[in-house]
Amino acid sequence: QVQLVESGGGLVQAGDSLRLSCTASGPTFSSYALAWFRQAPGKEREFVAAIRWYDASTYYRATVKGRFTISRDIAESTLYLEMNSLKPEDTAVYSCAARTGEIHTLARSYDYWGQGTKVTVSS
Repeated sequence: QVQLVESGGGLVQAGDSLRLSCTASGPTFSSYALAWFRQAPGKEREFVAAIRWYDASTYYRATVKGRFTISRDIAESTLYLEMNSLKPEDTAVYSCAARTGEIHTLARSYDYWGQGTKVTVSS
């Protein structure tokens, strides 16, 4: 099975930057899509960004496009989410997820999940 472990969350102020990491272990990701989701207090989990492992093709939620960058390091088997110009609305628990095949935006389409890392953005 795929195992995913997130890190890098913390408390920052609006306008700051933060870089999240998701280290993977298990099978090859050559045919996988990996994604970041987030869940704010009292709200449903929502899609943030995703990347195809083999060619690094990406897709972003409209509200984060231009501020967030998803990337992967093949040698380190690590997924990243660089978050810039953070806003209080970005406060949430961020989780990485993996699925076989193409990028999807629905959480239920992903089969493997990390434990999540909390990001708090103060105003």
